[in-house]
Amino acid sequence: MTEAGDEEVWNLVMFDLPVVTKSQQRAANQFRNMLLDLGYERVQYSIYVRYLPIPSMGASGIRMIKSNLPRGGAIRMINISDHQWSSAFRFVDAEDVSVVDTPEELTIF
Repeated sequence: MTEAGDEEVWNLVMFDLPVVTKSQQRAANQFRNMLLDLGYERVQYSIYVRYLPIPSMGASGIRMIKSNLPRGGAIRMINISDHQWSSAFRFVDAEDVSVVDTPEELTIF
């Protein structure tokens, strides 16, 4: 547990990117790969999430994401508490599926 006001969060990145032309498709794929390189996991096609035990750890990632947004793209980012994330519902083909739990430890690349 961290200090009050600096509790662990999940950072969600939601985006819409143009993919009409081949160059736009390439830029969108590069953007998605960059998110994976930054430690995000894909939740849905245009929604990625990253666990941050200390929210301020995400500041450099936010700058990187903003500076690499493809032309014509739109991003929305939000932090939700670990408690909110763990209480989320997830359904696949109308079946309950467990939500990803808080990582036990950080993976360092």
